Amino acid sequence: MQHIVIDAVDVPPTNSPADVVRPISEALGTSGVAINYFELAPGESFGFAYHRHHDQEEVFFVLTGTATFRTEMGERQVDAGEVIRFEPGEFQRGTNHSSDRVTALALGAPRDSEDIEYLLDCTECSEETIHTSEVADDRAAVIIRCTACETETRQPITE
Repeated sequence: MQHIVIDAVDVPPTNSPADVVRPISEALGTSGVAINYFELAPGESFGFAYHRHHDQEEVFFVLTGTATFRTEMGERQVDAGEVIRFEPGEFQRGTNHSSDRVTALALGAPRDSEDIEYLLDCTECSEETIHTSEVADDRAAVIIRCTACETETRQPITE
């Protein structure tokens, strides 16, 4: 058994635009499921882009506030006490469009998802294209690469 206090979990460097991200799975020592606690100020999102995990199922449990998820079927609002699930391969991005703070737990299985794609506007292609990512050698950024034209951009990892 492992027991933690969420507020005691350190906030590590991340490329998430969320105000607070606490990696609960690491603190609990889980091996099969990723668990992250998020706090989103108005206008913030869980991840920096519309994306999909080919190798991971994701579940978001909204604790307070209302999160709005962009999905392949349109926008879906998820209120406090509600849960939304994404199968592996489904595009999604959750954002706080309200004026209130959002807190949520994100669960993903398997824990260590590595097969992630982003649907982003490419500056070279002048359209939305699939992008892949990898952590830069200096670990200060995530390198985002357009699969159509190979253009690279850096998304800083912030402390």
